[in-house]
Amino acid sequence: MKEKEDQAAAVIPPPANDNGPEQGAAQEAERHLDTIARAIGRHIAREHIRAWERERRKRAANDNRPMEEGREPDG
Repeated sequence: MKEKEDQAAAVIPPPANDNGPEQGAAQEAERHLDTIARAIGRHIAREHIRAWERERRKRAANDNRPMEEGREPDG
Protein backbone atom coordinates (compact mmCIF):
# COMPACT_ATOMS: atom_id res chain seq x y z
CA MET A 1 0.00 0.00 0.00
CA LYS A 2 2.75 2.40 0.91
CA GLU A 3 4.36 1.81 -2.48
CA LYS A 4 1.23 2.86 -4.37
CA GLU A 5 0.86 6.02 -2.28
CA ASP A 6 4.48 6.97 -2.97
CA GLN A 7 3.98 6.44 -6.72
CA ALA A 8 0.76 8.48 -6.73
CA ALA A 9 2.49 11.34 -4.88
CA ALA A 10 5.33 11.29 -7.40
CA VAL A 11 2.92 11.55 -10.35
CA ILE A 12 0.81 14.43 -9.02
CA PRO A 13 2.63 17.72 -9.58
CA PRO A 14 2.42 20.46 -6.96
CA PRO A 15 -0.22 23.15 -7.57
CA ALA A 16 0.90 25.76 -10.07
CA ASN A 17 -0.40 28.97 -8.59
CA ASP A 18 1.55 32.21 -8.58
CA ASN A 19 0.77 32.95 -4.96
CA GLY A 20 2.98 30.26 -3.55
CA PRO A 21 4.52 30.47 -0.12
CA GLU A 22 7.90 31.48 -1.55
CA GLN A 23 6.58 34.53 -3.37
CA GLY A 24 4.29 35.52 -0.52
CA ALA A 25 7.19 35.39 1.91
CA ALA A 26 9.31 37.53 -0.39
CA GLN A 27 6.56 40.12 -0.70
CA GLU A 28 6.06 40.16 3.05
CA ALA A 29 9.79 40.60 3.62
CA GLU A 30 9.81 43.45 1.09
CA ARG A 31 6.95 45.17 2.94
CA HIS A 32 8.82 44.84 6.23
CA LEU A 33 11.99 46.25 4.69
CA ASP A 34 10.05 49.21 3.29
CA THR A 35 8.55 49.88 6.72
CA ILE A 36 11.95 49.72 8.38
CA ALA A 37 13.49 52.01 5.75
CA ARG A 38 10.72 54.58 6.25
CA ALA A 39 11.18 54.45 10.02
CA ILE A 40 14.93 54.98 9.69
CA GLY A 41 14.37 57.88 7.29
CA ARG A 42 11.93 59.54 9.68
CA HIS A 43 14.36 59.10 12.56
CA ILE A 44 17.20 60.71 10.57
CA ALA A 45 14.92 63.58 9.53
CA ARG A 46 13.93 64.20 13.16
CA GLU A 47 17.59 64.29 14.19
CA HIS A 48 18.34 66.85 11.47
CA ILE A 49 15.42 69.04 12.51
CA ARG A 50 16.48 68.92 16.17
CA ALA A 51 20.06 69.88 15.24
CA TRP A 52 18.79 72.75 13.09
CA GLU A 53 16.56 73.99 15.92
CA ARG A 54 19.47 73.88 18.40
CA GLU A 55 21.61 75.95 16.03
CA ARG A 56 18.77 78.40 15.46
CA ARG A 57 18.32 78.91 19.22
CA LYS A 58 22.02 79.72 19.61
CA ARG A 59 21.77 82.71 17.26
CA ALA A 60 20.80 86.12 18.56
CA ALA A 61 17.21 87.15 17.98
CA ASN A 62 18.17 90.39 16.16
CA ASP A 63 20.62 88.58 13.87
CA ASN A 64 22.72 91.74 13.46
CA ARG A 65 26.25 90.85 12.57
CA PRO A 66 29.06 92.99 13.95
CA MET A 67 30.29 95.60 11.50
CA GLU A 68 33.38 94.66 9.58
CA GLU A 69 36.07 97.28 9.21
CA GLY A 70 35.22 99.76 6.45
CA ARG A 71 31.70 98.44 5.94
CA GLU A 72 28.48 100.27 6.70
CA PRO A 73 25.59 98.45 8.40
CA ASP A 74 22.71 97.25 6.22
CA GLY A 75 19.47 99.22 6.38
